[in-house]
Amino acid sequence: MAKDVKPTRKNLMAIEDRIELSERGHDTLEQKRDGLIMEFMDILDEAQDVRSNLESDYDTAQKKINMARAMEGDVAVRGAAAALKEHPEITTESNNIMGVVVPQIESSKVKKSLGERGYGVLGTSARIDEAAEAYEELLESIILAAEVETAMKKMLTEIETTKRRVNALEFKLLPELKGNQEFIEQKLEEQEREEIFRMKKIKDKKEAEEAELEAEAEREREAVSAD
Repeated sequence: MAKDVKPTRKNLMAIEDRIELSERGHDTLEQKRDGLIMEFMDILDEAQDVRSNLESDYDTAQKKINMARAMEGDVAVRGAAAALKEHPEITTESNNIMGVVVPQIESSKVKKSLGERGYGVLGTSARIDEAAEAYEELLESIILAAEVETAMKKMLTEIETTKRRVNALEFKLLPELKGNQEFIEQKLEEQEREEIFRMKKIKDKKEAEEAELEAEAEREREAVSAD
């Protein structure tokens, strides 16, 4: 509060420095917020495409597996699934987007050739092959969706944090600092006016005293002349 600030020139200079620093920080945070929003909109567009592809891949995989079950039976389908020896590998790395660290998910051994699936070409049919391929594509879509959704959440969190910091500077700290600045400037102006008035009074008093002394000296000279 302004009433807690001592109205000195040193405090005024300190507050002016804080205002300048806060205004620069406010501008920087505004630019960061706007940049984050633009990046988020790009990710949002990508996420919409990813979600659409995920839903399509899921529907396709369900149709393929249902067809394989209907034509080959659950035993054959489960046997083909159990034959898989080499499972997909998932690794994560970090990607920096305007200071926000988001995951970058890398996958390997998701899509496999007929020989890599482990169930043997002669022991299955084309329908099981199609179902396996459909689920491999679905898994890749799930991995990509996980990456994009996580990036969206992290970006949203950072946008909200940056917005709160911008608002705190714009609507709280800067108004308080400028209020303190105005308070000190007014007090210093009052002190300066009081000092000018005090110095004027001292000057007037001094001049009056000098005039009185001069008058007294003049009277003494006149008295001496009269004698």
